[in-house]
Amino acid sequence: MPAFDAVVVGAGAAGLFCAGLAGQRGLKVLLIDHGERIAEKIRISGGGRANFTNRDLDVRAPQRHFIGDNPHFCRSALSRYTPQQFIELVQRHGIAFHEKHKGQLFCDGSSQQIIDMLLAECAAGGVAHWQPCSVGEIAFSDGGGYRIETSRGSVQTSKLVIATGGLSIPQIGASDFGYRLAAQFGLRVVAPRPALVPLTFGGEAWSPYAELAGLALPVQIETGAKKDRTVFLEDLLFTHRGLSGPAVLQISSYWQPGAPLTIDFAPGVDVRASLGEAKQRSRKRIGNELAGLVPARLADAWVGQDAALQRPINEAADRALAALAERIARWQITPSGTEGYKKAEVTAGGVDTRELSSQTMESKQRGLYFIGEVVDVTGWLGGYNFQWAWASAHACAHAL
Repeated sequence: MPAFDAVVVGAGAAGLFCAGLAGQRGLKVLLIDHGERIAEKIRISGGGRANFTNRDLDVRAPQRHFIGDNPHFCRSALSRYTPQQFIELVQRHGIAFHEKHKGQLFCDGSSQQIIDMLLAECAAGGVAHWQPCSVGEIAFSDGGGYRIETSRGSVQTSKLVIATGGLSIPQIGASDFGYRLAAQFGLRVVAPRPALVPLTFGGEAWSPYAELAGLALPVQIETGAKKDRTVFLEDLLFTHRGLSGPAVLQISSYWQPGAPLTIDFAPGVDVRASLGEAKQRSRKRIGNELAGLVPARLADAWVGQDAALQRPINEAADRALAALAERIARWQITPSGTEGYKKAEVTAGGVDTRELSSQTMESKQRGLYFIGEVVDVTGWLGGYNFQWAWASAHACAHAL
């Protein structure tokens, strides 16, 4: 039975990076993945250009870009392997990139360049790579470490790294393998849930807005109250079933079922004052004036629901205009749910970080490590989750 210094299960972002680094540090490493294609999540990310990190991450307080039941856990790994260090690796491999928005870095070419880079790093470390290869029973003994049964035979190792990701995007091979293994060894798991995911709105109340599908505009969106209040200023997209776009994906990680969202469709604009001024100088219909503040399709949808607004603005009652302004600036609506794992970019929850060392990513089960998305660390949209993959993999590889 072949023996390895370390076996890494999961050949996504975290697994590939960890295996390559560990191999280059002199370890005999085996990388296993059940998928037919390698690193599918990297391949489809960023519209096929891989938003591989975010240079705006504050390494002095990285936790502000991440959520989890133990939010300060991620600080150690993220401060020890920074976006700039990964950028330097990308540059050494001659990959051209650009900043698109708010620190988000994308390949100029294809996301395949990042996959090829990680494979080259594994090759440089002499990593053995079994894929596709399924993993079956895993047993531990104090004397022999881990015995792993796979579709290519049994292997032995003293160090087992789980980088199997979460439940998001099942159509490319997502599974609950990491959670099941954690439970097998008595480690707690924070209940997984879809994150960075579109929100849905059921019933007749959504009918007037379903017709706005495809409409995008910048908004301020918030949820929660007092110290739990979270706000993002990003673009929103109407869909047939609800809301999407960066604003909604961001807020979805913080939204709690049953809680409302509050949306300002004209951030930075005093809508009430603008409509009041228009009433004094204009004879245009309210919808036409409103279309100067928000997209015309949205203006028509709102005005079309209220007979009191279907008239020239100089004939409108002040209270009707005030109510309209309040709806635009503080529209409250409660989602019925999310689009689920099939549309979620990541999975929130996962292996409880109180079961892991923030320095090494080793669990309380000796020799068993968890890295990347399988851990209860979830970043904002925009490259933060990839940076967590690189940083947690780096911390683990150096500990191995």
